[in-house]
Amino acid sequence: MNARVLIIEDDHIIMKFLSKAVESDKNTVYKASNGAYGMNHFINFSPDVVLLDLGLPDMDGMALIPSMLKHKVTPIIVISARNKDEDIVQALDKGAIDYIKKPFSIDEVMARIRVAIRNKPSTEQSEVFVYKDLEIDFEKSVVKVNNEAVHLTSTEYKILYYLVQNQGKIVTLQNIQHNVWGFPTVDNYGALRVFINAIRKKINETADHKYILTEVGVGYRFLDK
Repeated sequence: MNARVLIIEDDHIIMKFLSKAVESDKNTVYKASNGAYGMNHFINFSPDVVLLDLGLPDMDGMALIPSMLKHKVTPIIVISARNKDEDIVQALDKGAIDYIKKPFSIDEVMARIRVAIRNKPSTEQSEVFVYKDLEIDFEKSVVKVNNEAVHLTSTEYKILYYLVQNQGKIVTLQNIQHNVWGFPTVDNYGALRVFINAIRKKINETADHKYILTEVGVGYRFLDK
């Protein structure tokens, strides 16, 4: 991949394991065993991807996420032993693009890194999105399936647009609510789930032909190409 990957992890065994795997895929690795060094490396080396542990000796890694993103919008993948839904949601809401629970598969980590690299924002964004049978013309706000126009309500289009713009990333229920409606939910996201189901039907999603993956208790992910 030839990417610059910053690993912020205080467990020496896990650090060695991760860095060896990442370097074997032709990447440059920067290592930090605490939050202070991690932030310093982030500013000085401008990594393409960050692998971040939350249980750091000098601070909660959760606090590092917004601090890093203030300097530069960079894909941050959390790798943590914390496995509660609220921890995952909090990390994603703060700006992390993904969350991997320990113990983890190194193949999964490498796959998530590759997705993060592929999905980094480019300076030139295509006005037409095409994936499987789905086509979205962002300029005209037109959605087609198998070259046939599909009618989406304004809210359905906003939800689909937000998912597609974050393709490959987990987007939380709270983030979708905030970006589409702009105010907190009063129905425990019931309306959002209804809209998602309607979108799935209109774009002809089936069990064997998926577009939108449900991340149980967290949110949704529009599948990566």
